[in-house]
Amino acid sequence: MERKLFLRNGIAALGLAFVAPLAKSCSKTDAVDDTTDTTTGDGTGTTANCTSSPSETEGPFPTKTPSGLVQSDITGDRMGVTLGINIAITNVNQSCAALAGTIVDIWHCDAQGNYSEYGGSGMQSTNYTSVHWLRGRQTTDENGKVTFTSIFPGWYSGRAPHIHVHVYNASGTSLLVTQIAFPTDVCNTVYTTAADYKARGTQDTANARDNVFADSLAAELATVTGTVAAGYTLSHTIGVKA
Repeated sequence: MERKLFLRNGIAALGLAFVAPLAKSCSKTDAVDDTTDTTTGDGTGTTANCTSSPSETEGPFPTKTPSGLVQSDITGDRMGVTLGINIAITNVNQSCAALAGTIVDIWHCDAQGNYSEYGGSGMQSTNYTSVHWLRGRQTTDENGKVTFTSIFPGWYSGRAPHIHVHVYNASGTSLLVTQIAFPTDVCNTVYTTAADYKARGTQDTANARDNVFADSLAAELATVTGTVAAGYTLSHTIGVKA
């Protein structure tokens, strides 16, 4: 799938030299399947208004071979605050009924804002091209749910903290690429108190100013509960047209 990096300040494109934080910042114009539908997710397997979740960009660091990463524990060797990820997939074409047998890929950065499978370039200076942590694939159960074990994502300049999600039907046809946002208060707690994060401090881009979440935050904001010491649990519902 072609990955395009249309940055809002228009100063960068693939193959040109540019500042790393801007290279990582993607807008809604990069989305694979643009739609104006929105949804309210609460992790319960239902949606408030039964419409599709927003379609977002999968770049610039999508998983290269997701079929080879069927795993629920995606932590690898990354250090950070434990995060349990619970995602429910619903079918908006069937009154938001739970969608079983759906393939769900997720990926996100580590505590320092880096992605596996990439690096050694202007987009990400640290080279992690030979590793595959913080990426995984699961298939929804009879309740339309998947679970992953990971770490709380860090942040990088120009983006609010987030998780990428790509949903496919059982035959492997893409249904939706979207992203999940984090509550600011939880991020502030993690980034100012947890050992693997506090040296970098809080994120430089708020959810409300993020070029992905700014116009769709209510539909993409997860419920996150827990503590730094005990770990956190994220719950979110994604509506797709299947």
